[in-house]
Amino acid sequence: MDVVGDRPDSGIRRPGAALLGDPLIGDLVADLREYAIFALDADGRVSSWSAGARRVKGYDSEEVIGRHFSVFYPPEQVESGYPDWELGQAMARGFFIDRGWRLRKGGTRFWAHVVITAQRAPDGSLEGFIKVVRDETEAHAQRQRSERRFTDLFELAPVGIALLDQDERILDANGALCDLLGDRLHGKSAADLMHPSDSRAGLISSPAGPAELDQQPAAPRVLARADGRPVFCDVRCAASVHDDGNRFWLAVFQDVTEQVRHAETLHFQATHDQTTGLLNRQGVNELLTPVLAGGGTDRAAVLFCDLDNFKRVNDSLGHDAGDELLLALAQRLTTELPPCCTPARLYGDEFLVVCSDVPGCGGIDALTTNVSDILSAAIPLQDRLVSITASIGAVAVQDGATIDEIISAADAAMFDAKRGHGRLTRTAPTTGGAQLTLEEELRDALRHDGLRLHYQPIVARDRSIVLAEALVRWPHPDLGPLAPDVILPVAEKGGLLPELDRWVLRTALGEATTWKSHDGHPVGVTVNVSGLRPDAPDFADEISAAISETGIAPDRVVVEMVETSLVDLPSKPRRTMSDLARTGVRFAMDDFGTGYSSLARLKDLPTQIVKLDQRFVTGMGTDPADLGIVRAVVELARAMRRTCIAEGVENITQRRLLEGLGVDACQGFLFSRPLPAPEFRALIGAPGPELR
Repeated sequence: MDVVGDRPDSGIRRPGAALLGDPLIGDLVADLREYAIFALDADGRVSSWSAGARRVKGYDSEEVIGRHFSVFYPPEQVESGYPDWELGQAMARGFFIDRGWRLRKGGTRFWAHVVITAQRAPDGSLEGFIKVVRDETEAHAQRQRSERRFTDLFELAPVGIALLDQDERILDANGALCDLLGDRLHGKSAADLMHPSDSRAGLISSPAGPAELDQQPAAPRVLARADGRPVFCDVRCAASVHDDGNRFWLAVFQDVTEQVRHAETLHFQATHDQTTGLLNRQGVNELLTPVLAGGGTDRAAVLFCDLDNFKRVNDSLGHDAGDELLLALAQRLTTELPPCCTPARLYGDEFLVVCSDVPGCGGIDALTTNVSDILSAAIPLQDRLVSITASIGAVAVQDGATIDEIISAADAAMFDAKRGHGRLTRTAPTTGGAQLTLEEELRDALRHDGLRLHYQPIVARDRSIVLAEALVRWPHPDLGPLAPDVILPVAEKGGLLPELDRWVLRTALGEATTWKSHDGHPVGVTVNVSGLRPDAPDFADEISAAISETGIAPDRVVVEMVETSLVDLPSKPRRTMSDLARTGVRFAMDDFGTGYSSLARLKDLPTQIVKLDQRFVTGMGTDPADLGIVRAVVELARAMRRTCIAEGVENITQRRLLEGLGVDACQGFLFSRPLPAPEFRALIGAPGPELR
């Protein structure tokens, strides 16, 4: 029974102003014929009877006038004195609202909505009561069926559901949640459900908070089974109110343990080398990022290690033996390095060691010697003992250096060591410091042919090399080989970018004319320009002159420009690019997706190649958003008849995903690091170069 009042033993609620807004009042105005309306005298006897009352109750007026209104109540209510108590409530407050079972003539029951209003004379004396009754049997049945469906759904739902009170104590839990956690949960608190690894307090952010917190988005939480095993769940909470006005919380638990495990597996595969189980380049980035951000650079160092004459092992014993050797050395690094050191494998026979506490290892020279000793070993392979050594370059990490700068500096130090300088320790260059001195030295290097170009192959789906990107290197007499991430900022601040672009363009095109592939297939060269812009008056003349001077076929030339340099390009420079394209020169939009107005510019510009930025390639194995971006770019390029090249491909998983999406070609450490000109010529000239 659902009533309004304050009878202690009936669960009856207090009446209030709700009468004025009750749906009954509005319905009465609309159609009073749906209600039984009759009057009672001060003693509760029927004094008037309406046609509506006859339709609802079944009595004619002569059958009920003068009888006590308790005739309309079930016997158990009459015995408890409930009818008279209702009249007492109406006298005390002026009216009384009730819902409950009532009787028709013949004793059949119906669910009624009742309003009793006290009628008083001008002097305040009680004259009687007006009683309005509506038959809500069907609505009550529908409500009960709805409640039953909710109960059934609560138990049949495949996800865990719990009802919690304001103190986060479980009032009820369905079978799915009990099965998920392997325990009966009624009466437990939310804190009892949480695994020790979950550091957040409680399930609900603010149980007593404002209305805007009544719905909380899904939050990943770690619960504990009865046996202590963790269960990963997305938990959604929403507030509701009981019939008695008390607030409670509904919590839904979606088990995502398998998805979490799968994501962890994908993340491990994306950040670890498949052969050795060590971190790969992406894993190194994740390892170094907090070191650089957390101010621990004064104690950190990176060691770049390259095995000496490793190719002889693959050539003599096969790649399986080579992988076995790499795995053995990886295990030695893992077990013998100090705890503050983390080994990684970048590519091929190149390892990296990241140390977070160089002083704790005795200094960088002692650490380098230790790593050299670990990698200098005799490894049993196929019933023979194979001796191996490594060349090592070490850099002490400094504030302001990027991850690419650190690794490039360590790589350069390693090459110096391999050329006979022994193990070499160097400080990673930063973009600040002696800018004017570096500008003057770069200007001198440009005038006296003091720069060098390395070439990184771009590999088609059939593993053939179709292009090579020219990358400038500066063999600085004091700092050692410097990469573009150091050279370009110096050139930009010193106004040397156009001159640097001219040197790279002419040198790359000239060296490309000496390339002889073993199958006679011409290999093109791509040059990234940032100082020579399409809107410059001499842009077309510079490119045409370089082609004419070197004698290279125009269709072997690709000019790369970053997306942002092509934004808002006027019509005349676009025509200039189109004129060059008609001669065979191709244009590539580099780092596609990192600028803005990409779709409009790609549609308007005469660019034949789109180079997908490596940041999306790096994350596509673990981040669905990056994978979606890659898929969209590939499909966009295909729709616009552009060639799509993916940059920064570092592992087989990335290559397979990219090829599955339809990427035309790939570039990255998986295939080859940038090679000096003689080594690149040898690579493309050899039959069947070993590209993965």
